[in-house]
Amino acid sequence: MIRNVVGSILALAGATAAVWSPFRAWYDGRHGRDYPIEDLFTGITDAKADVMASILLPFLFAALLTLAGVVFRSRWLVALAGLVVLGFTILWMVRVGQAEGGLTIESDGRGLGDGVANALGGGVLLLIGAVVMSGRRPHATRVDRTPRPDHAPHPPYDAGRGPDEPYGREHPPNGQERGPYGREHPPHESERPPYAAPPDEQQTRTYPAVPPVAWPPPEGEPPREDPPPGGGRPPERP
Repeated sequence: MIRNVVGSILALAGATAAVWSPFRAWYDGRHGRDYPIEDLFTGITDAKADVMASILLPFLFAALLTLAGVVFRSRWLVALAGLVVLGFTILWMVRVGQAEGGLTIESDGRGLGDGVANALGGGVLLLIGAVVMSGRRPHATRVDRTPRPDHAPHPPYDAGRGPDEPYGREHPPNGQERGPYGREHPPHESERPPYAAPPDEQQTRTYPAVPPVAWPPPEGEPPREDPPPGGGRPPERP
């Protein structure tokens, strides 16, 4: 955030200096607004141009690029504006050098003026502002992690179920409690595992022993006689 603010200030200062430079002296006291834009491509002449048809036109375009780059926090637009300012300034210097036989800087107001310095400084400030700016950072995409009923994730312990357990025994794929085999979608009869009794029921059951007959018998009850060894009824007593 701080880098964008500092870079924007530098870029706006550079654009301001570039736009103001055509209203200053460029060479031998002649202002930059007096140079027609077509002279930069055909050769410098003594013709005087209108303000909007002068070298001011590309600098205004660079200023618009700077404003767009600051608003949208685009480093590339600001850098492009700086290249436009430096490119047209250097092209003008080449054309004037060809027309005058060279460029000079004199203290009596002849030669290169402060308008050229403003244009070059403005272009450099635009490039520095583009380097300082951090630009726009992509926003993180918010992922909706709310599970939907039709695409519910499987529990981690269901990942290892075998082919004979298509719905899981304890936790079916949709995460609902359906009992051991599922109530809504039970497996086929051929897919059910064979029934096996619990381990405690597989053991042999034991029954308590019959208590022995008390002897002698209680009062009021006739004595009990054991049957003879060969079976049959016991002999009657006399």
